[in-house]
Amino acid sequence: MQELLSPIEFENLLRQQHHRYHHLHPFHQRMNAGELTPEEVRRWVINRFYYQRNIPLKDAAILSNCSDREVRREWIQRIIDHDGRNIDRDVRGAEAGGIEAWLRLGEAVGLSRDRLLDDGNVLPGVRYAVDAYVNFCKTKPWIEAIASSLTELFGPDAIRDRLVALEKYYSWIDPSGFDYFRVRLHQAPQDARYALNLVVQNCQTVEMQQKAVRALIFKCDLLWSQLEAIERGDTRPSET
Repeated sequence: MQELLSPIEFENLLRQQHHRYHHLHPFHQRMNAGELTPEEVRRWVINRFYYQRNIPLKDAAILSNCSDREVRREWIQRIIDHDGRNIDRDVRGAEAGGIEAWLRLGEAVGLSRDRLLDDGNVLPGVRYAVDAYVNFCKTKPWIEAIASSLTELFGPDAIRDRLVALEKYYSWIDPSGFDYFRVRLHQAPQDARYALNLVVQNCQTVEMQQKAVRALIFKCDLLWSQLEAIERGDTRPSET
């Protein structure tokens, strides 16, 4: 019978899921090596945007299930970080929000805002994965949903490598579109530390610790599945 892990052991087990993170996916490896075509970059931006624009929805779902006032006070900042505080198109950085920053990344790679905002351009596999994530956060206890967000533990290093690669190998992209990554380099570590502390403090039984690890694995699998769909492109059979 498995025993309850100490806080340090539990944290280490969560961090050990790093090997499941999508930074190891061949698509990201090719991106970091400068091997993606402009078409592949645009496909990634379009489909990843569907994930980005759903992040506030999953965070709102977590809030709706959370009875802890102090947690709600902190967690709501994540919605603001993505939706932004200022709708002025001239505002940049954190005030503009992650969704606006991703729209500007789209423009930087040659995509119109209308195309990004049209969900009809999203690959079925990506849509399925993202919708499953939002549904997970709607239907699971808030601490499990927060555990699924701990992929942020692994994000900063991946973002740093991606930013270096984009600036080095993809000179055709307007570098002003990279604001999203620059902002997340500062936001993600803070978000991850707060979420990790919550999970460690609130998972005080073997069952809760196991559910937290499974939630994190679920999120890693989801991100990997998104990239699988993006790498393949639209594989639906054409009409004859």
